Amino acid sequence: MRTRTLRFGLYADEQGLAWVRGLVDEAVAARSARVVARTAEPAATDLFGGLAEQWAWEHPGRSSGARRPVELRVRVVCSLRTWRALRKTVIRTLCPEGAAPHACRVPWFAA
Repeated sequence: MRTRTLRFGLYADEQGLAWVRGLVDEAVAARSARVVARTAEPAATDLFGGLAEQWAWEHPGRSSGARRPVELRVRVVCSLRTWRALRKTVIRTLCPEGAAPHACRVPWFAA
């Protein structure tokens, strides 16, 4: 077992960030992995700036409120196979509609 990192760029307020953290926690618990560290830091606009544009396009006329680009990093002790499954599960849960046209609750980018 090694320590691996799940990394997501988000355009979220505190409520959206808490929702994504919960999704990650549920996925980790279901796979019997272990979270050893978690950080959520403001991200450079040039890194995830497209997420703000995505929000504006998907929610015309709505204010972005307290949303900002954030990088969520979760360090998990698990096998490579488990890490891949965790990443897939979180992405699928963030975006259950898949490639079909839809508006994301929290615009995201998987790094």
